[in-house]
Amino acid sequence: MDLGLTGRKAIVCASSHGLGRACATALAQAGTTVVLNGRDAAALAAAAGALRDTGADVRTVAGDVGEERVQQALIEAADGQVDILVNNNGGPPLRDFRALDGEAIHAGVDANMVTPIRLVQKVIDGMIERRFGRIVCITSGSVKAPVPGLDLSSGARVGLTGFLAGVARQVAHANVTINFLLPGLFETRRLAGVHAFNAQANGMSVEQAEASARDRIPAKRFGDPREFGDACAFLCASSSGFMTGQSLLIDGGAYPGVL
Repeated sequence: MDLGLTGRKAIVCASSHGLGRACATALAQAGTTVVLNGRDAAALAAAAGALRDTGADVRTVAGDVGEERVQQALIEAADGQVDILVNNNGGPPLRDFRALDGEAIHAGVDANMVTPIRLVQKVIDGMIERRFGRIVCITSGSVKAPVPGLDLSSGARVGLTGFLAGVARQVAHANVTINFLLPGLFETRRLAGVHAFNAQANGMSVEQAEASARDRIPAKRFGDPREFGDACAFLCASSSGFMTGQSLLIDGGAYPGVL
């Protein structure tokens, strides 16, 4: 399927691993120039090399996306013309809410709410002027169904969703959309940490925690990051301009609600 993205420029934050890398891969396959980002320079170079082997135009900016200099470098790497922004950042480590001090709370909110908002502020006017823009924010399934140990992550991402939901309605007239992707349990590095936390909290082995988590998913498996990347590319497609301000949950049916 032609998504109408050939020649577009995309920034994908935190994209050297996991779901961010899956999104970058799908966008590169759709014909975009992709700017990758990650804190680990070696992992970033490896991810970029794998994408370049497919013939994609790939650029990299190493560093913490929360830093102003890194944000500016990302925009410059896209030649100052950002058509697609995929906001992503590592979530705070799983921990009991009682263990969170003020510094940890502020750091989590800064990484998962303030940083993506700042990036949107930097790129959105150019999108409006060019009459095309796609912003996708990777949040979490815990936005809809809170998960013990992810209270800080859930709170920051709910705040981001509420903030940008109003912005989405202000810019839709210019063919600029803002949507949210909510992952459930996917086969990524972070999943191992989830299993370890649940094992300790429930007095079971990591293997038992993993089996229990899988069994609670109606699909009876964890997600493949490629599925997530394809959903991201769909939201960025030229034909997706009438979908904005939405939270798309991808969790194998784990969330039991109808809304």
